[in-house]
Amino acid sequence: MSKQQQNTNQLLQASRFQRALRVLRQSVDGKEQEFTSGSIDRAIVLLAIPMILEMAMESLFSLVDIFFVAQISSEAIATVGLTESVLTLVYGLAIGLSAAATAMVARRIGEGNKDAGARAGAQVILLALVLSALIAVPGYFYAEDILHVMARDQSVSSAGHQFTRLLLTCNLPILLLWMLNGIFRGAGDAVTAMWALSLANLVNIVLCPIFIFGFGPIPAMGVLGSGIATTIGRSVGVLYQLWHLFGVGKIIKLRWAMLQPNFSILGTLLRISAGSTGQFLIASASWIFLIYILGQISKEVVAGYTIAIRIVLFTIGPSWGMANAAATLVGQNLGAGQPDRAEKSALRAGYFNMVFMAVVGVCYLVFAPLLIRFFTAESETIHAGVMALRVMAGGYVFYGWGMILSQAINGAGDTSTPTLLNFIFFWLVETPLAWLLALHFNWGQSGVYWSIVMAESMMAMAAIWVFRKGAWKLAKV
Repeated sequence: MSKQQQNTNQLLQASRFQRALRVLRQSVDGKEQEFTSGSIDRAIVLLAIPMILEMAMESLFSLVDIFFVAQISSEAIATVGLTESVLTLVYGLAIGLSAAATAMVARRIGEGNKDAGARAGAQVILLALVLSALIAVPGYFYAEDILHVMARDQSVSSAGHQFTRLLLTCNLPILLLWMLNGIFRGAGDAVTAMWALSLANLVNIVLCPIFIFGFGPIPAMGVLGSGIATTIGRSVGVLYQLWHLFGVGKIIKLRWAMLQPNFSILGTLLRISAGSTGQFLIASASWIFLIYILGQISKEVVAGYTIAIRIVLFTIGPSWGMANAAATLVGQNLGAGQPDRAEKSALRAGYFNMVFMAVVGVCYLVFAPLLIRFFTAESETIHAGVMALRVMAGGYVFYGWGMILSQAINGAGDTSTPTLLNFIFFWLVETPLAWLLALHFNWGQSGVYWSIVMAESMMAMAAIWVFRKGAWKLAKV
């Protein structure tokens, strides 16, 4: 190669690097971007980077909590795991309404009607207030009974019911943090959503060890302290979100007058969210059943599975960020009358996600023992966690496509189709298969993990088939 050719190649490499840095800066600078024209890959990157960081911050909540709680006891870990399985019902409502907010706001932004998008966002806040009250009252009175039902070892319920009561009663920050970020995602303002969760995480990381182990005049509160720190952290994040929605309003700005009930918008939000909430509740109810099966084996198995799931949630955060980016791109491009661009955006995001998930799966197979030992030294817990990570890694390539395309269909406003897929594969495949393999055929915990791999892989293939048919392009929002 001549010296001139070498210089040319170096200039091209430098140019590519500079373009990459420029796109990276644009993705986190918080300025309004155009996603309905230009390069699809560039649009995916601009949206996905802050959404990936946002999901990483959400997953970090769980990882930080379990890291400190693991220093207490296996009962404490099991308490967190069982409580989280019940809280998934709360998350289901939050994620369902968040998806509805994203779909409605993205469609209105694509149409060029920011005021209508803001009105939809305001109605989301009203729904959060009502739902929070409906969850808080029974959560306060029946927290200990819930843990009694979920775990055979009653030391778990006696040690951790205060933690469960706190998180169920103070559920409003959980609901709002998810739902308000759905508004920002739909508007294409993924940066504000990212910073809200970053701030919430920073507060949680600082307060978790203080409230769990005690510091100065603050007594050691054990697992309850984890719940207090998490609640305070999420509340700070919500205040930051509200300041941006009602004060700053970079892309979408709410006014207090918009909080008056608008039954037309509320009806549309509930219709769309019914499907996306149903998806998550179906999946969550299946997860509760799976952890119930594991709870019949031992608390160490529940603890190992809990640690493994926290690691999974953290490492697939980028995948959820990519999926949320796909949902926004689909919604805005459909609103702009470009269904073909919407389809291409989702397929391109699916390809990127497949590659990422394949890498994560290989890492689980190789480094599972190291990852689990970082959180606990108990041999039975380590064995359960390593087995969970390695078995579940078997379906990661399929998961990559399934996550993206299901969320893309949700972003179009067609939430009923993914709901049907969830019901079929979680309740007609995964749940009975887990029961048969784990308890009837005596596979134990491995039967539960293999049922997850088989059900998730089949659901991903079904999602690809449904997406290719294209009926989602006709969804009304």
